[in-house]
Amino acid sequence: MSAAGKSGAYGAMLEEDPDQTYENVLAEIQSFELPIEATLRSVYDDQPNAHKKFMEKLDACIRNHDKEIEKMCNFHHQGFVDAITELLKVRADAEKLKVQVTDTNRRFQDAGKEVIVQTEDIIRCRIQQRNITTVVEKLQLCLPVLEMYSKLKEQMSAKRYYSALKTMEQLENVYFPRVSQYRFCQLMVENLPKLREDIKEISMSDLKDFLESIRKHSDKIGETAMKQAQQQKTFSVTLQIKQNNVKFGKNMYINDRIPEESSEIVLKHTFEEEEENEEEVLTVQDLVDFSPVYRCLHIYSVLGDEEAFENYYRKQRKKQARLVLQPQSNMHETVDGYRRYFTQIVGFFVVEDHILHVTQGLVTRAYTDELWNMALSKIIAVLRAHSSYCTDPDLVLELKNLIVIFADTLQGYGFPVNRLFDLLFEIRDQYNETLLKKWAGVFRDIFEEDNYSPIPIVNEEEYKIVISKFPFQDPDLEKQSFPKKFPMSQSVPHIYIQVKEFIYASLKFSESLHRSSTEIDDMLRKSTNLLLTRTLCSCLLNLIRKPHIGLTELVQIIINTTHLEQACKYLEDFITNITNISQETVHTTRLYGLSTFKDARHAAEGEIYTKLNQKIDEFVQLADYDWTMSEPDGRASGYLMDLINFLRSIFQVFTHLPGKVAQTACMSACQHLSTSLMQMLLDSELKQISMGAVQQFNLDVIQCELFASSEPVPGFQGDTLQLAFIDLRQFEFDTAS
Repeated sequence: MSAAGKSGAYGAMLEEDPDQTYENVLAEIQSFELPIEATLRSVYDDQPNAHKKFMEKLDACIRNHDKEIEKMCNFHHQGFVDAITELLKVRADAEKLKVQVTDTNRRFQDAGKEVIVQTEDIIRCRIQQRNITTVVEKLQLCLPVLEMYSKLKEQMSAKRYYSALKTMEQLENVYFPRVSQYRFCQLMVENLPKLREDIKEISMSDLKDFLESIRKHSDKIGETAMKQAQQQKTFSVTLQIKQNNVKFGKNMYINDRIPEESSEIVLKHTFEEEEENEEEVLTVQDLVDFSPVYRCLHIYSVLGDEEAFENYYRKQRKKQARLVLQPQSNMHETVDGYRRYFTQIVGFFVVEDHILHVTQGLVTRAYTDELWNMALSKIIAVLRAHSSYCTDPDLVLELKNLIVIFADTLQGYGFPVNRLFDLLFEIRDQYNETLLKKWAGVFRDIFEEDNYSPIPIVNEEEYKIVISKFPFQDPDLEKQSFPKKFPMSQSVPHIYIQVKEFIYASLKFSESLHRSSTEIDDMLRKSTNLLLTRTLCSCLLNLIRKPHIGLTELVQIIINTTHLEQACKYLEDFITNITNISQETVHTTRLYGLSTFKDARHAAEGEIYTKLNQKIDEFVQLADYDWTMSEPDGRASGYLMDLINFLRSIFQVFTHLPGKVAQTACMSACQHLSTSLMQMLLDSELKQISMGAVQQFNLDVIQCELFASSEPVPGFQGDTLQLAFIDLRQFEFDTAS
């Protein structure tokens, strides 16, 4: 019940029964129910003087309790006295016990000091043990991280950068998250970007060293690649020759320089060399360590910077390509200059082809094709410029062989080389020009060394030697006994041999050009025509016009050209047997020997007429007529007799000339002599002529007529030759009259 409720209740009770109410209040107070302020307030506040009555009741209650206490004390007094007595007795024992307890406590304290020390040691050990356990646990957690980081350092020291990057990835993704709360981990994490940059710099430095190395060794790489391509091609060609020999049964070449037996020997040696060199075949991997490229590519790929690496590599290689394509100024002077140029280029593109096939995306086919097209344009320009300075056909031929090997090598690596073979056709024209210049010198030397006399032979052996060199056929000469003479001079077989040598030399350039036999046949015939129509004809014309070439030499030259002209059909057969292209083919070019030697022969004939007239003039200039003499000498003038004797001897030589040529020369000489003699009579300084002088001049004219009638050159009909002097005779008659 609340205090207010209790107060109201007590108020009502006081009104009914005050005494009972005070009793209840005292009982409640004794019951220790708190708080009692409400109860007391009801006593004091409800009725006047109620507190006085309540105090009286309280005093009465106290007295009752005192009486009860006294009764109780009296009842327990004896027990209390007894207890005190017992306590007094126990006091002495308590003192003893206290002393004993004190002593025991002291002894316990003394004994406990060591226990405390040991306990403290145990506690300390337990703490250390717990710490050690914690440390071990933490170390076990950190140790793999430290081991991996140590492994990373070892990989960096061993330059295993790609593995180091993989280790870094493991550290970042697996190990560092476990120990991220430690400071050493933070230091490691902060150090990784620097290590990555170091790896990039080192790998890039290795790549630069690699690029510098392959730039220096490109020629060795290219030389090896070209040598292997050449060996493969030689083996294929030799095998093809062997197969052709088996197929056709024999070699079809006339005077072939590689007979069947020789081909078998070459084939045998080729097989032996293949077997010997089988273990020595080097590849680009054997010559170049590409690991820097692989490492750098892998490293940049892992670092996510692959595109930057690809751009750098391609940019640097393009710079190197421009350096490789730059020729030396004196490259055209020796074949070694061209060889170094080609081997460097081949080495460059062999490396690029290897990079293309062993890496993914570092270089692409489009990139290599673009680079090759750029290089090919530069190569063609360089070769076109430098080859134009080559004047030695052997050097041009070696250049051609190098270009073919160069083209075959790169074609084997998948690079298109058609433009190189097109260039070879330009160089072929230049090669022919150098051959023509060389053979012009050869022909000049032959003409200088010739004695312009028929070739004498004293036995069958000499006869066969000449026949083996020149296709001469004359049944009448064969029937003659030894000694005898060929009609031509030594220059004819020499020239014929040299024309064949020229054909061989021209054929050398046509080999390996991947052209058909028809095209090769056409090239050989055209180049041979140039040799005949331009070079040989020019040499002959220059020879004919030389001052020291006399009439005898000119006659021999005409005879020589006749036989050379007849030999042209054998040259055509020679080319036909080389190329196996029939002369009846529609597009087969004919040799222009007929027109070539005809022009030279006409020039020689004209020169004969000119020199013969000059010789007549020399004799006529010796004439010393006394136009006032009274009597003739009775015989012809000495100069005229010498002239007639000279003409007889010369026309005797002319018997070897074609009849028309000799007749024309004889007629020309007689007409020129008649004209020269007539000019004497028409001389403006001649004022008068005596009859004796006329008679003496008549004797000379008679000798001329007798010479004409003696038929110094056979073939004239009737008195045709005498008609050359008819005008002179008529003029003399008029003068005498």
